Amino acid sequence: MTLLNPAIPGLVWAYHFHAEKKPCTRLPTEATRNDLSVSDDGFLWLHLNLADQRVPAFLETFHDLPPEVVSALITHDTHASITLDEQMVYGTLVDFQREFDSETRDIGWLHFAVTEKLIITTRLQPLRSIDRVRAAVEKNAGRYRRPIDVFETIVAEFQRTLITLVLELTEELNHIEDIVYDNAPRDERRRLAPVRRTVVRLHRHLRTVLALMRRAAAADDDDMPLGFDDVAARLTSRLEAVDHDVYALQDRARLLHEEIDSKQSSETNRHLYILSLMTAFLLPPSLVTGFFGMNTSGMPFEHGDTGTTFAVIFIALSIAIAWWVLRRARIL
Repeated sequence: MTLLNPAIPGLVWAYHFHAEKKPCTRLPTEATRNDLSVSDDGFLWLHLNLADQRVPAFLETFHDLPPEVVSALITHDTHASITLDEQMVYGTLVDFQREFDSETRDIGWLHFAVTEKLIITTRLQPLRSIDRVRAAVEKNAGRYRRPIDVFETIVAEFQRTLITLVLELTEELNHIEDIVYDNAPRDERRRLAPVRRTVVRLHRHLRTVLALMRRAAAADDDDMPLGFDDVAARLTSRLEAVDHDVYALQDRARLLHEEIDSKQSSETNRHLYILSLMTAFLLPPSLVTGFFGMNTSGMPFEHGDTGTTFAVIFIALSIAIAWWVLRRARIL
């Protein structure tokens, strides 16, 4: 297939790793399809931007990639997957988006395919972990002898990113906790809600990737690439370690939310208690004033100058009787 534009569409970067332990070669952005041939025992890493609509047609030029692999590289599905077939690994991994000048907590998706001589990764938005892998490759390319080594580094960087986020969220929970347990606590549910939402999303995606990695490690040896079993064991151990931290953070956020609700309920109950006492004290005087306010004949103290004085005395006595009854009932 001949492309009208010989340049590789959507190319973010491309690296040619050599067989010897020496720096890899980064292909120029104007590299063509013909520049992707590997003459030695090395391999290639292509990272493509799916925002370029020509990427699907370009990937179809790799005749050694089955249609299901190409479909996995260009999909817009938002769920993780790892598939092993005919000694190839392909699917979708979770990552976090990165802005031009900052890192975010928004979920992103990295699609990948790993063969014997090639690793292809595609994405829509810039991702945090994949950029760190690129920096690690340029710093020490000699440690990457196979495409599966780059795949392992990608998942390992995702795990390191999770650790960074766990530390950030832990610090936020510490600030919220200090306010909640202060002498004059405030309602911190608005600050806690986005933290809990982020932790829940982290735990859900992490558990998915961990389950996929375990299932991939149990695949048939005929479908498993060379060395993938060791890579999967190391990555599973890494992900399990951070999974415990994320679960503990989720449990802590839940308990903190329950503590906030408990304090708010106690405060509400205290207000209701005060209102109930005020009602109990004011009810007898209300009965007295209601009685003397009736427009009927034969009312006590209707004649004379001391009627109001006696009415006030009855009001005070009713309050005292109400106080005595509440004390005997151990409500006060």
